[in-house]
Amino acid sequence: MINRKSWQKMKKILRICIIGVSIMSLFSCFNSRNKEEVFWTWFKKNSSRLFHFENEQEEIFNELAFQLGKINQDLTFEFGPIQNGKREFIISAGGIKASFPAVEKLYSAKPEIAEWEFIKFRPRRDTIHTVQFHEKKIEPKEIRFLLFNDDERDKIGILLFLNGYNEFESDMYHQIAYLFLDQIIGEYDVETYIGAIEIQGFDSNYFNQSIQIDNLVTMFDREKMKLHPASP
Repeated sequence: MINRKSWQKMKKILRICIIGVSIMSLFSCFNSRNKEEVFWTWFKKNSSRLFHFENEQEEIFNELAFQLGKINQDLTFEFGPIQNGKREFIISAGGIKASFPAVEKLYSAKPEIAEWEFIKFRPRRDTIHTVQFHEKKIEPKEIRFLLFNDDERDKIGILLFLNGYNEFESDMYHQIAYLFLDQIIGEYDVETYIGAIEIQGFDSNYFNQSIQIDNLVTMFDREKMKLHPASP
């Protein structure tokens, strides 16, 4: 049996523990809530350097990677060209769907800075550009495609044909394929609506059925609307 004196002592200890836990929770929430604010404060402070990143590209890229890594190690970035006094800054999850919420949260905390346009996820581009990954360069005319029914019924399967593809360099060609898909379809749609991605060379038995890459976005959007009528 606990006497009154012991019970009073226990209540005091419990109050101290509860206060301690509350303070720890408060600091935890504060730190979590402000990681994005800390990043944007740093961004605004270095806005001029970032806008003209070409002057010290390696240093700027390293600093940016470090600052984004404090939020999420998968976060990455891209800069657009300067157009009409403005420049795009793209926040990407690097194609990692599990890190999409980190992109959304950072984007939602973005400041208004006149010379910057902030974009979440790698967007579609009107023009398909040549992709270079290490020493390998693939032009748009060197990639074709076919769509197929994926095993996941709410996804779209895609077969890409890349000129020069070989099993020995498979990993590199897969990286190139994803870079093409991101600029054609957009990072969000690639990770959300595309299922299996198969890659073959121009020597594939299916190559004669392949379609020019310029038609991919139209055909993809048509299939997406069939599977997800309410999607944007």
